[in-house]
Amino acid sequence: MMRINKLAAAVLLGVSALGLSACATGLQTKVSRYQAMPAPQGQSFVVVPMNPNDMGGLEFSRYAELVAQRMQAQGYARAASVDQATMIVHLGYGVDDGNTEIVSDPFYGGYGGYGGWGYGRYGGGWGHGYYWGWNDPFWGAPYGSSIRSYVYYVSQLDLDIRRKVDNASLFEGKAKARSRTDELARLVPSLVDAMFTGFPGQSGETIKITIPNQPKQATAGY
Repeated sequence: MMRINKLAAAVLLGVSALGLSACATGLQTKVSRYQAMPAPQGQSFVVVPMNPNDMGGLEFSRYAELVAQRMQAQGYARAASVDQATMIVHLGYGVDDGNTEIVSDPFYGGYGGYGGWGYGRYGGGWGHGYYWGWNDPFWGAPYGSSIRSYVYYVSQLDLDIRRKVDNASLFEGKAKARSRTDELARLVPSLVDAMFTGFPGQSGETIKITIPNQPKQATAGY
């Protein structure tokens, strides 16, 4: 019995260490992409918000600039206006209101939160409940107590690129991440990094990408 107890403790310590290590080293994201992107030659773009309320906003402008820089790095030209663009890049992003996860003995499992989703903090968007499973019910849970709880947040970035002349879809991408912070200023740049890693990617493939942590703007961490 003592040998079994020691083994259980070692397993839990190992799982906890892995979770804490992932939290410390970067933001783990899942990226799904469908694409029929044309070659860059002769193509130009503008970035517009999926949420019309974000048009002209300072926060959106910052994230749109990050996307525009990544598009230019791929060889696509930035257009001065929608009229001059051959492609329209629609950008959406958001983070949920937080989910409480309860963790206990690893042989009994844990429970995940269930929450709503919307662009930004309280804006429109999907407007439905969801459950996001990460197959890690003990993420960040220290050993030494039968029951612990913590709050995590689920963030998402959507990128939809369409040909302007006929509105044909050229790229549909989603990047999701679970973190211990809800700061969009830290999360969105990392989600953009993940979205453009290996861009445009293999159509229909979902990949996991770990992005180094963005500099902290407050005390909260991933």
